[in-house]
Amino acid sequence: MRLLVLSALLLSAAAAQADDCVIDLKADDAMKFDRSEVTVAASCKSIEIKLSHIGKLPVAAMGHNVVIAETANLQGVAQDGLKAGAAANYVAADDKRVVAHTTLVGGGASTSVKFAGTALKAGGDYSFFCSFPGHWAVMKGKLTVK
Repeated sequence: MRLLVLSALLLSAAAAQADDCVIDLKADDAMKFDRSEVTVAASCKSIEIKLSHIGKLPVAAMGHNVVIAETANLQGVAQDGLKAGAAANYVAADDKRVVAHTTLVGGGASTSVKFAGTALKAGGDYSFFCSFPGHWAVMKGKLTVK
C-alpha cells in the first residue's frame, strides 16, 4: 500500500513539474492574452510556449505571437521587430535579447515553440508580449522563474 501511495505522489509531482514547463496562452481579437502572469520552474530542461488565437480575424489584421525577453529590453525588441516585418514574425533576426518567440498566427490558429530552460534564470525580470505592430504596449505580461 505504501508503495502505491509513494508511486502516486511521484507521478503527481512529475505531472506538476511538466505543467510548470509549459506556457499556455490564448489571445483574441481584442488584443488580449488570457493571462497577465505565468510562472515556469527553474528546473525545466525544456520550456514550451503554446499560443492559441481564439479570435476570428486573419493574421494580417490581428496576428499574434509570443516573445519572451528581459523586461528592460521589451520596448527595444518590439521596435526592432517592427522594422523586421511580418515575414520575420516581427522579431529581428538573431536578436540576442529575445529568449524565445513563436510564429505569428491569425484567428483560429495555434503555434508552439520549445526552448532550453537554461535560457531563463530564477529571479530574472522577464516579460512575454506580442510584437505585432501596436500590440506590445498593451498585450504583455510578467514571466516568473521559480
